[in-house]
Formats: sequence, structure tokens, C-alpha cells
Amino acid sequence: MASASTTSDDILRCARSLVVAGGYNGFSYADIAGVVGIRNASIHHHFPSKSDLVRTLVARYRAEAEAGIAKLERQVSDPVEQLRAYAGFWKACIADANTSFCVCALLANEIPVLPEDVVHEVRAYFRSLSAWITSVLERGAKRGSFLLSGTPKAEAELFMATVHGAMLSARAYGDPKIFGAITDPLLERLLPR
Repeated sequence: MASASTTSDDILRCARSLVVAGGYNGFSYADIAGVVGIRNASIHHHFPSKSDLVRTLVARYRAEAEAGIAKLERQVSDPVEQLRAYAGFWKACIADANTSFCVCALLANEIPVLPEDVVHEVRAYFRSLSAWITSVLERGAKRGSFLLSGTPKAEAELFMATVHGAMLSARAYGDPKIFGAITDPLLERLLPR
């Protein structure tokens, strides 16, 4: 028998793939039970409500993203290369249908119908990502690596929105190459000419 932690992780992994495939309302506990091989009651034991499950999923997703960004900060010091690596991460994910989308970008589209605790976590993800991109742009602008046409915050929001929009476009066209066609020029416009 799997330990509680392993079962919980299996439930979260399954929920993540179901959210990516169909959004918040696109799955039920019965769907998870069938994939994970447990009863609905077992899922309720770990996550009393769907809201608890998705809130936990988003909080974990945000923590993973923040850890990934911290690792990137340690490994890559150049701001231009940091943004290239960030966009490159998603470019690779888009090419791999199993991990092709940002969970929070998908859930942001559903904010009008999401439970408030899930909305809070989704917004926290976007605030965290925006703060990091803003800091990268600020550092790069101070070094002369970026020539910003707006404030670092505005440019960060534009960068983030373009990356997430490129995910949607790649999905809409069913063509992973669309992502790069949109994001590759994104950094180029920030570089001094």
C-alpha cells in the first residue's frame, strides 16, 4: 500500500494533468480515482474538496516555479540569458505534449468561476513571476543589456503576457513552433540596437 504522501503526490500529479487537459471544471474526483486507482473517499481524505485539491496544486506549482527560478538565478547571472532560459524552458515544454502548459495561465482564464482560495493562489503565482521578471529587467537595464521602452514592471507584464499568449497560440494552432515564432523576437526587441 502506498504511503499517504505518495498517494497525495499521485493525486496532485493526476489533477495537474487533468487541469492542463480540461481546466478546473473539466475533471472530477472520479476521474482521478480511475487514474490513480483509489476510491473517491480516499481522495476526500487527502483533499476534502476540489477547491482544496486545486489550491494545493497551485501552491505547489508556484513553489516549484520559484525553486526553478532560484536555481536559474544561481546558475545564470546574465539577465538576458535568464530571460532566454525562462522562455526556452517553456519552448521545450510546448514541444513535449505532456508538460505543455502553465497551470496558472490556464486557471487564470477561469478566474470568474474559480473558488476564491484558488484565485488567491493563481494571483500569487503571477505576482511572484512578475516580480522576478521585473527584477531581471531592472538588472539588465542597469547593465545596459536591455533598452526598455516602458518601466521594468510594464515590460515584465508584457513579457509574461506574451509568453503565456504564445502558449495559447501554439495550442490553438496545434503547432509547437508557433511558440518560438512569437517568443524568439520578444527578447530581441528588448536588446539595444
